[in-house]
Parts: sequence; C-alpha cells; structure tokens
Amino acid sequence: MTDAHFLVINPNSTASMTEKTAIAARQAGGAASRITAVNPEDGPAAIQGPEDGTAALPGLFKVFDQHIQNDPSIDAVIIACFDDTGLFELKERSPVPVIGIGEAAYHIASVAAPKFSVVTTLSVSVPVLEHNLILNGLAPRCAKVRASDVPVLELEDPKSNARHKIENEIATALLEDGIGAVALGCAGMADLADDLSRKFQIPVIDGVASAVRLAQALPLRNR
Repeated sequence: MTDAHFLVINPNSTASMTEKTAIAARQAGGAASRITAVNPEDGPAAIQGPEDGTAALPGLFKVFDQHIQNDPSIDAVIIACFDDTGLFELKERSPVPVIGIGEAAYHIASVAAPKFSVVTTLSVSVPVLEHNLILNGLAPRCAKVRASDVPVLELEDPKSNARHKIENEIATALLEDGIGAVALGCAGMADLADDLSRKFQIPVIDGVASAVRLAQALPLRNR
C-alpha cells in the first residue's frame, strides 16, 4: 500500500512551532502517512488576529505554490493555523484537498459532542474563529469561543503559565457552556490535547491530529 503524503504548512515563520506541529502530525498519521512540514522564511512570527493573517498570506501562498508545483506526490495540504489562514483561497485553486486545522477541529468536535466550545489564545482571534464557524456551518454547535489570554509564542516557552491559563478556561467552559467537548484553538496547543482529555474526562480536540485523520480518509491523488 502506498503511503499518503501530506504537506503541513505553518503560515507563521516560527520554526519551533512548525516542528511541534510536525511531531503532532506524525503521531496522528502513524506509519501510513508521510508528513512534510514547512513554514515561510519571513512574515509574522505568530498569527494573532486578522492583521497577522493578512500579513502571512504572501509567504503562505509562496510556500504552497513551490511545493505543489515541485512535488506531485503530495496528496493533501494541511494549513496549520487555527485561524485557517488562506484556507478558502487555496481550496479554490488547489489540485489537491486543503484542510485547515480549525475546520478539522470543528468537525471532529461536532461529532464528539452535541455542543462544544473553543479555547484559543488571545481575544483578538475570537471574531476570526466565530466567522469561520459560520463558514463551516457549525456556529450553532459551538457554545462559545473563549480566549485564554495566552500569546501564541508563550506556548513555545516551557516556563510560561500558558497551560495553567488554558486549563482554567476549559474548567470555566465546563461549568458555564453546557458542552461535551473542547477544541484547542491553536496549533501550538497540539501537545496538550491528550493530557487535557484525561484531566477533564471529555474529548479535548487538537486540530492538527484532526486534520491529518480527515486527510487520511480521502482518496490518494492519482493513485
């Protein structure tokens, strides 16, 4: 059986976040999938709100075009930003399926529970995610998009209190939102999902793993 090949693009320029995303993608994909993880060389170091998302588009599109044009083995592309930066533009012109980790997490969370909430980083991202939920037709299933007040790059710092803030926001969501699942609203949270699922005894959904598993369900390109 031929392995599926997935291109994972982190639209920001922080290589350590790309590596964290690659680890999560490879764990989810297992032996049946090959992961190539890349990021633009320049552009915003983190995507926090619509201005950063717009600034990231030139680098994202350049990396996408380079890899799609030069590597016909790619079966699907995963956009590893929970804002789904550039997702719908790329869907319109891509020869292979393009999946956003936000898009994937919403769908998986909606399967896991009748109602779910999203716990993301900063409040500036909340309107972007709320709009994306509408585009995906899942706004009625999402109780609330919650900001944990964690800057994205704090997730790269093991000395920060980012995890504590995220846990507090999940605990509040469970008390107030009437939910059965939580979607983690940042690729930088990918390594927390399993531990948080065990801690809170509900599905805590990582968008990176969700996107890889959805990609695995698709037919392979030209094979």
